Amino acid sequence: MILMQINELSKSFGAEEILANIKIEVKDNDRIAIVGRNGAGKSTLLKIMAGELSHDNGEIFKPKDLTLGYLSQHMELESGNSIWDEMLEVFKHLELQEQELRKLEKQMEQATNLPAADYDKLLQSYDRLQHAFQTNGGYQYESDIKAVLNGLNFQNFDYSTPITELSGGQKTRLALGKLLLQKPQLLILDEPTNHLDIDTLSWLENYLVNYPGAVVIVSHDRYFLDKTVSIVYEISRHRTKKYHGTYTKFLEQKELDYEQELREYEQQQSEIKKLEDFVQRNIVRASTTKRAQSRRKQLEKMDKLDRPLGDESSASFAFQINRRSGNDVLKIDNLAVRYDDESDPLFKNAKLHVNRGERIALVGPNGVGKTTLLKAIMGKLSPIEGTIHLGTNVQIGYYDQEQADLSSSKTILQELWDDYPIINEKDIRTVLGNFLFTGDDVLKPVLTLSGGEKARLALAKLMMQKANLLILDEPTNHLDIDSKEVLEAALNEFPGTIIFVSHDRYFINKITDQVAEMQRDGIKIYLGDYDYYLEKKEEEAELHRLQQNEKPIVKEEKKKLSFKEEKQLQSERRKKQRRVTEIEEKIEQLELEITKVEEKMAEPEVYQDHEKSLELNEKISEMNLEIEQLMDEWAVLQEA
Repeated sequence: MILMQINELSKSFGAEEILANIKIEVKDNDRIAIVGRNGAGKSTLLKIMAGELSHDNGEIFKPKDLTLGYLSQHMELESGNSIWDEMLEVFKHLELQEQELRKLEKQMEQATNLPAADYDKLLQSYDRLQHAFQTNGGYQYESDIKAVLNGLNFQNFDYSTPITELSGGQKTRLALGKLLLQKPQLLILDEPTNHLDIDTLSWLENYLVNYPGAVVIVSHDRYFLDKTVSIVYEISRHRTKKYHGTYTKFLEQKELDYEQELREYEQQQSEIKKLEDFVQRNIVRASTTKRAQSRRKQLEKMDKLDRPLGDESSASFAFQINRRSGNDVLKIDNLAVRYDDESDPLFKNAKLHVNRGERIALVGPNGVGKTTLLKAIMGKLSPIEGTIHLGTNVQIGYYDQEQADLSSSKTILQELWDDYPIINEKDIRTVLGNFLFTGDDVLKPVLTLSGGEKARLALAKLMMQKANLLILDEPTNHLDIDSKEVLEAALNEFPGTIIFVSHDRYFINKITDQVAEMQRDGIKIYLGDYDYYLEKKEEEAELHRLQQNEKPIVKEEKKKLSFKEEKQLQSERRKKQRRVTEIEEKIEQLELEITKVEEKMAEPEVYQDHEKSLELNEKISEMNLEIEQLMDEWAVLQEA
C-alpha cells in the first residue's frame, strides 16, 4: 500500500529555488533515508511531507486516514506534565477504556435483579470492550512506556520529574519517545540521532528496524543509516534520485552510475564529432551530399546527453605538521578530575599511554568525562590526582565541539587572519576557499554562521596550526556527510597523532586503530576499530553471563559443609522441588477447572440464568487469583 506519493514538487523561498521536480514514493514498512548537502532542502522536504510547510507546485497524494508523526530537528517537548504523565497522554484512549471496563464490572456485580436479556447485553458489551482493550495493547502499554524510556536513557530518572526541569536534549529525547509510542503509520524523523549516546543509538536502530510502519529519516549518522534504511533518496541540485540499498550501497551505486553516465556521454560525443566531420567534408560534393544531409538529419534528431555533473563542490584540505614529535606522545597515570572542591571525582584511575602515529577514539556513556579528560590534557582543568606528561616536541591542536575559541564579533576573514597576521590576505582567502568560504562570504560575521559553517571555520584554524597531536572533541557535529568524508580523508593522511571523542561510529571506524573505553574508574584499550570493539564487548558480556551462571556452583564448592549441613541442604532442596511440582500440578488442575467452567457458562440453560453466570464468573476470578498467587510462589522457589 502506498502511504504517500510526491510528484513534480517544487519549493522556493523568494527568488531562491530550494526544491524542483521532487519525486518520492513511500510504501508500507519502507525504510527511507533522504540525504544531501547542508542547505540542499532535506528538512524543508520533511516539513512539506508532514504538512507543516506549503509547496509551490506539484502534488502530494496520501490516504485520508493516514496517521503521521513528525520529529523536527530542534523539537523540544514543552509541557507542564511529569515524564510519566506525558507518556500516558499517548494512551488516554486505553485509560478511558479501562475505566469503562471497571464500570461494567461493577454493573455486573450488582446485576442480580436484571432481566436475562439485559444481563446478556451487558456481558456482550463487556466482552467486546475487553477484546478491544486487549487488541489495542491495554495490558502492556505501561511496560511499553518503560521500555521506551529505558531505551532513551531515562532509566535513572524519577518518572514524576516535571518536564520543565529537563535540559533541551532531554526534552528532545522525550519528544522522540512520545512519537515512537504513538506508532503512526508514517514516521518522519529529522536528525533523530542528535543528543543520543552510542548505547541509545543502538537501541533506536533496533526499534526502527522492527517498527510496524514506514519510516523516513534525515540523518548525518551514516552508521545509523546503514543499520536502518533500505532506500536512499539523494537531493542534489534541487532534485531527487532514488537508490535501493543501505547508505554504503548508495555510495557504491552512485559512483557506478556516474562512471556509466560519463562513458555514455563520451561515446555520444565521439559519435557526434564523427558525424559532424563527415557532414563538413561531404556536404558540398555532389556525389556525397545526400549522405551528408542524411547524417545532418541524424544529428538533429539525436537526443543529446548532458555531461554528468558529478558531485557538487567540496571542501579540500590536508593537515600538516611543523615538526615530528618523539615516540612517547602522552602519558596519563592514575588521573582523577572533578569540577569543584565539593563534588566527587568525575572519573579516577584513568591511564592512557599514547605513541606517535596512533589514532585513539575515546568512547563511553554520556557524562562519564570524555570531554573533561580532553580539557585536562589541554591544561584547561587541573587534576586532583595523577599525572599528565607530554612527550618531546609535542604540539597540540584542539578542536572544541562548542567552538568556544571562535570570536562572534569578528568576520570569517578576521578570525583566521588575526591569528596569522604575517600571511598575505590572498593566501588566507585561498585557505578559506578550500573550506568553501569564497568571495564576499569571508566578510560574514562569525555570529551569523550556521553550525556547519562554524565547524568548517574551526577546522580551517586547526589546519593552520600544523600541530602534531590533534585532540578533537566531536569534530563531525554539524558537518554534512560530504564534509565528514573530506575530514576523514584528511585525518587518514595526517602524519601525526590523533585522540578524539565522537558519537559518529562510521567516522570512528574510518579513523581509529584503537578504542579507549572510558568508565568512572578507569580506561580500557581495545586494539581495533569500532566494529572490533563491539565484537569484544559482546564476547565479554557472554563470558560474564557464563560466569554468573557458574557462580552458585563455585560458591558451594568453595564452602566446606559438614555432613549434617550437606544432608540438611539436600533435604531443603528436595522439599522445594516437591513444592514446585505440587504448584505446577495445582496450576494445571485449576486451568483445567477454568476451562470446564467456561464450557458450562456457554450452555444455554446457564448462559440465560444471569445469577448462575455471575456465580460462575466469580468462581473463575477466584481461580485466576489463586493461579497468580501460586505463580508468584513458583517464581520465588525457582530463584532459590
